[in-house]
Amino acid sequence: MSIFKLGAAIVAALTPALALAQEGGGIDAAINAAVAPVSNFIVSIIFYSVQIGEVSFPLIVGWLITAAAVCSIYFGFIQFRGVKHSLDLVRGRYADPNDAGEVSHFQALTTALSATVGLGNIAGVAVAVSIGGAGATFWMILAGLLGMASKFTECTLGVKFRRENADGTISGGPMYYLSRGFADLGKPGLGRALAAIFSVCCIGGAIGGGNMFQANQAAQQIANVTGGAESFFADKGWLIGLVLAVVVGMVIIGGLKSIAHVTEKIVPFMAAIYVGAGIVIMISNYDKIGWAFGQIVSGAFTGEGVAGGVLGALIQGFKRAAFSNEAGIGSAAIAHSAVRTKEPVTEGFVALLEPFIDTVVICTMTAVVIVVSGTLDSGLTGVELTSAAFATAFPWFPVVLAVAVVLFAFSTMISWSYYGLKATTYLFGENKTVENIYKLFFCICVVIGASMSLGPVIDFSDSMIFAMAIPNVIGLYLLMPVVKRELAQYQAKLASGEIKRFH
Repeated sequence: MSIFKLGAAIVAALTPALALAQEGGGIDAAINAAVAPVSNFIVSIIFYSVQIGEVSFPLIVGWLITAAAVCSIYFGFIQFRGVKHSLDLVRGRYADPNDAGEVSHFQALTTALSATVGLGNIAGVAVAVSIGGAGATFWMILAGLLGMASKFTECTLGVKFRRENADGTISGGPMYYLSRGFADLGKPGLGRALAAIFSVCCIGGAIGGGNMFQANQAAQQIANVTGGAESFFADKGWLIGLVLAVVVGMVIIGGLKSIAHVTEKIVPFMAAIYVGAGIVIMISNYDKIGWAFGQIVSGAFTGEGVAGGVLGALIQGFKRAAFSNEAGIGSAAIAHSAVRTKEPVTEGFVALLEPFIDTVVICTMTAVVIVVSGTLDSGLTGVELTSAAFATAFPWFPVVLAVAVVLFAFSTMISWSYYGLKATTYLFGENKTVENIYKLFFCICVVIGASMSLGPVIDFSDSMIFAMAIPNVIGLYLLMPVVKRELAQYQAKLASGEIKRFH
């Protein structure tokens, strides 16, 4: 399908809906009313919380953090022992261009990072520290460090059980290691069932949280920085969505290689802008840096001034880390499965860097900037708090932040489009018709997300993303011995010199 045909198809499909919306047809309300009962029911199950003192704790967060802790202990805290080798792999020092796969280690890393680095790093962290205080940052960092082991485990399995297609493309991820790995364990029926559940949830998450929510936030930011309610774009989210849909379509039509070529440029660029601005603010407030880290550490163990005390800070920090880096969700394994390598564990080493970059570096940067800027007690929250914190040094930063949000949204959309595509082809077969229908539908949803208020749809999508963790973590627990064998074999090959260093 060419981009011109795709664009024409998007316009044709959306013209009746947009006309009704402009006439006040109440499309948003109709969709919300239809989805809300189902959405509320599923959300209440997936995000079921228990009351602990003054705060509620979502059990799904405990499910993810426990898995991260188990993986850390089981693999002897590989996230600390393996960092140097991880960086060597990302730099291509062990890369053999003749290995099967579609993308390099660096491209796989940036593709997966582009799906996790986004609004959660900007607005989500602000929410966490506004509720849990500066101390939430400490627990967020701890959870991020633990999550590195989850990513190591799931991405090693992704490569181990991936499928090489006849055209040279790769299909991998939890749906394949659940079905194939469980078959090796003598549990093929359970594996297929868990793989199907994961795939359905992945498609739902890709369309909503990985697409419509991103387009919606990008449209809002563009409207906000161009005049707010008086902006030309205030009531023209569909126009922003249409432009985004065409640009997204241009990238995803080319498949993973095209996506990887874009993300390997966008991710370092947007991370450099955001982290660079944060460093400048920290330097301009250098006299407060020691005090800020003191607040983070003391707040973690005293919980001073926040709801729920220490427990409140811990829960907010763990929640933000789990929601941001997606360790244990299984999504990243889909991108990492396509790497050029014949040693599955190499991609586990590369993937463990993700939670460090996403949570320990970028999320922590947001939190520290908010603390040192003195805006934590301003009464603001979300993206407004982050914007105000950066604006203390750069009055014009809200414009840069809007650009960052749009870039984050765009990169998230193209990466999640691939995740949803692989889940779709797992369920319905690898063929061009299935792929083209999915890509067209994905692009149409970009416009819908940008132009409508779809609260229950987004709530439903968030629950789908975290529902992916249920079958995935079950798979991690049962398949961890496979990863341990792969790790032992790989380390033996490294020690014997069988694994050659190419650069």
